[in-house]
Amino acid sequence: MRTLLSPASLGLAAVLTLTGCGAKVASDDKVARSRAVTVTNCGKKVTYDKRPERVVTNDVGITELMFALGLEDRMAGYVMPADKGSTDDLPYKAAYSKVKWLSKDRVTKEIALDARADLVFAGWNYGFNENALTPDDLHKAGIDTYLLTESCRNARTGTSRGIMPPLDALYADLENLGEIFGVEKRAHRLIKQYKATVADVRAKAAEGAARPSVFLYDSGQDQPFTSGRFAAPDQIISEAGGVNILHDLKDSWTTVGWETVVKRNPDVVVVNDYGSTSAAQKKKFLLSYPPLRNVSAIKHRRIYTLDYADLVESPRNPSAVERLGTYLRQVADAS
Repeated sequence: MRTLLSPASLGLAAVLTLTGCGAKVASDDKVARSRAVTVTNCGKKVTYDKRPERVVTNDVGITELMFALGLEDRMAGYVMPADKGSTDDLPYKAAYSKVKWLSKDRVTKEIALDARADLVFAGWNYGFNENALTPDDLHKAGIDTYLLTESCRNARTGTSRGIMPPLDALYADLENLGEIFGVEKRAHRLIKQYKATVADVRAKAAEGAARPSVFLYDSGQDQPFTSGRFAAPDQIISEAGGVNILHDLKDSWTTVGWETVVKRNPDVVVVNDYGSTSAAQKKKFLLSYPPLRNVSAIKHRRIYTLDYADLVESPRNPSAVERLGTYLRQVADAS
């Protein structure tokens, strides 16, 4: 989507539990699929005539969806920015070392062709862009595509992204990828584990009446870049026991004005840790920015950090729900 960050340093044990070892998983049916498979991707029926063998992915969440399903042996490589951070403590360390890092910029048709890709897995603003590379550009070159569901365009508006709740988007992609690559059982196990983790956090949040209001701060000083209803942070916040102050914004990642943040007065700010501006620098800005001085989260220094890979559609989302849920319960108990 944008620039990348260091991997999450919190809750890695939970990530390990949820995602397994990240090792290669054989096709569930034990035989090569000869028949075509049709799935619904971004509201359209898409048919894949054969099981992809040389997939190129763009960005961390998309790449780790493949790793979570044990599909690194089906990948020709991944594209990620240079600051993706250490993978030493991730369940996907072996997969990252096995799969080729093709570029530190963004996926292009030339990269896909050089890698002899038969499928590019990316999304709108997660590699695809009308002014740079579109799925049609790759289709004309004989390369299939799969779109990240979090990024799907809303047909009613034509520009905003998001067609379903973010965690449902994660489950939809796992199910589709399971069918495309013949690892349905693995996909269903992951979905079951993820749903169980989220349900447990939801149950704990329901024990208390208070639901802290939360503002997701991604970046920006003149205007903050944040999450509307259809980006992953919205549902991560909700399932963790909070309320996204911009839930009424029918878009995914977008920009708002600081006056909106001040007016809605969040109890907590969640900082997206990625890019050249560190989480510590973002926190320092928030605490020193005069228009925010009377905002509850700033007055009480309730600022919580999550990693970029936690906050875009990825296998890390359930763990992010779990960790944020623990923090929000502490805030609610202290109120």
